[in-house]
Amino acid sequence: MHTDRDVSRHYSHGNLLDRLNAAMVEDGIDSSRSSIEALAPYDQFHGRGLEATVEIADLLEIGADDHILDIGSGIGGPARYFAHRFGCRVTGIDLTAEFCDVARHLTRSLGLENRVEFELGNALAMPFANGSFDGAYSMNVSMNIADKGAFYREMHRVLKPGGWLMLSEVAKGGGGELDYPTPWASGPHASFLSTPEETRSGLEEAGFDVVQLRSTLEQALAFGARSRAMVERGEKPPHRAVKLIHGEIATQAMANTARGLAEARIVPIEVLGRKRR
Repeated sequence: MHTDRDVSRHYSHGNLLDRLNAAMVEDGIDSSRSSIEALAPYDQFHGRGLEATVEIADLLEIGADDHILDIGSGIGGPARYFAHRFGCRVTGIDLTAEFCDVARHLTRSLGLENRVEFELGNALAMPFANGSFDGAYSMNVSMNIADKGAFYREMHRVLKPGGWLMLSEVAKGGGGELDYPTPWASGPHASFLSTPEETRSGLEEAGFDVVQLRSTLEQALAFGARSRAMVERGEKPPHRAVKLIHGEIATQAMANTARGLAEARIVPIEVLGRKRR
């Protein structure tokens, strides 16, 4: 049976901060002088990394007085980016304790601890009052959640009336079953993909108006091609988070994902919704 502990175990292998510092040194980056830009290849643990984070941020209107929620915040790259760009407050929540610990450390190192905080918790039972947030986003998280309806209802609960929701995730395509491991699951027992149509209907049923739903498959394929070309030229790829988090299985996980995209077994999507008033 799939459990929260199974999910955390897939992502947490110990000594993450030490491994991050070692990776940065190996890549010729001074790990003692952190910045949003220097950390971006490592702390944006989702498809297309910082490129995708900037893309969704460009779609949103966020003010300095806003308080937004990052659901499945990982080691905090997107949360720090949003806070730095918009001057807003960001609260992240994640199921994996090691991710939260490293996220807090990196946030302090950038002097953003007054605007960014992280809570350990489950996205299906978040420790926040009703209507706490002006907006919320979640990047590559729902693939680990079987009960999508409960997930959508919980996000709806913590948003203010009219609050926005931005999802960036991997949806089920029509090309057959995936090969594993992937970055989000070691096997099908922990992978729960919905089609884009199921995502839309689930959000609408939970009380959201879907403003935009689009495939980002073309962007994902182009990003993969650029990354492979960089490696072939002897350069470092722009996205190194999967290797940092997963170590030995990273190469196979990324290859399975690339094949899944190319064969339409999976399709990345971005969804912008708004809680009905």
